Amino acid sequence: MGRIDRYLLRQLVLVFNFFGLVLVMVYWINAAVRLFDQLIADGQSASVIGQLLVLTLPNVIRAVVPIAAFAAAIYVTNRLSQDSELVVIQATGFSGRRLARPFIYFGLMVFVGMSLLVHVLTPLSAAVLNDRQAEIARSVTARILAEGQFIEPATGITIYIRDIAPNGELRDVMLSDMRDADTSVTYTASRAYLVNTGDTTQLVMVDGMAQTLRADTQRLFVTEFADFSYGIGDLITTGDPGPRNLRQITSQELWTDTAAVATETDTTQASVMAEFHDRNSQALFGIVGALLGYATLMLGSFSRFGVWPQIILAVVLLVVVKALETIGLDAAQTSAAHWPLAYLAVGVGLLIVAVLLFIAGRPYLFHRKPRQVA
Repeated sequence: MGRIDRYLLRQLVLVFNFFGLVLVMVYWINAAVRLFDQLIADGQSASVIGQLLVLTLPNVIRAVVPIAAFAAAIYVTNRLSQDSELVVIQATGFSGRRLARPFIYFGLMVFVGMSLLVHVLTPLSAAVLNDRQAEIARSVTARILAEGQFIEPATGITIYIRDIAPNGELRDVMLSDMRDADTSVTYTASRAYLVNTGDTTQLVMVDGMAQTLRADTQRLFVTEFADFSYGIGDLITTGDPGPRNLRQITSQELWTDTAAVATETDTTQASVMAEFHDRNSQALFGIVGALLGYATLMLGSFSRFGVWPQIILAVVLLVVVKALETIGLDAAQTSAAHWPLAYLAVGVGLLIVAVLLFIAGRPYLFHRKPRQVA
């Protein structure tokens, strides 16, 4: 690798890290706010929230890495053009194709990182995240143990707890059961405890009474009790994680156990293979993004007004290629024989890069030749 290649590669990596960090923070904070509101409403601790936020990070990084690579290629190429470094480098005999070499190296580095993300880290983090969310959903205390609030864990059920002692004792508890349209029951107790008995959870109320109101006669029956057990485990979702989806399965399993994965996820084998090839396409898109940003800005000559037309064209081409990625994936899911269409965006993107570099190396193609005067 030559000195110029190392110089350009170093610039690309530095700018890529900056854009990647900014984009990850923007996407991550946006996702974190929604998750934070939901978990706080469920009474989760800060440690649980932190764990779930960390588990969402690989998927966020996967989404922003190709965009960061594209932005880095545009920024570095634009800066080289504005500082006349590009003119100096080209004056030493470097053609547009030769200058693409450090961008290819950079794209390969992005490809390796993206491959690790899409094939291993993202599926594993998605599976762990699903299990943790199911575990939280199974936690009864996270759903109903909130002081001074009326909680509705299920339709027709309302629970109120005035205070929760450090030893877990619930003080001044009210539970209203209005699931039966003919009869409504309201339980009140001075003290209560949550007791786990096997797979169920019981709310044991002490020194209280049950008030039963019959809708047909409007008669109220009051029963006092020393202690009473009420099963609340069935009132709250079990939090069963259920079968995995394709996003939670590693690429090795998608490739080696296609039929078993299709049965588990209730999808077709074509969809399973389309998911595998789509991950490969996402990893390869790091190369396409870097080269597309560079090749587009190589069009045209130096201008004091900058290269904004080329930048706009690069963004438009990126949008078009990303749209083709969705179209290709949809087509690949229809039949196992259509798996090459999952690479439609990559193929078209590399073709566009080749055409742009061809045009950049022959600027005279779109200029009229001067007329010869006889």
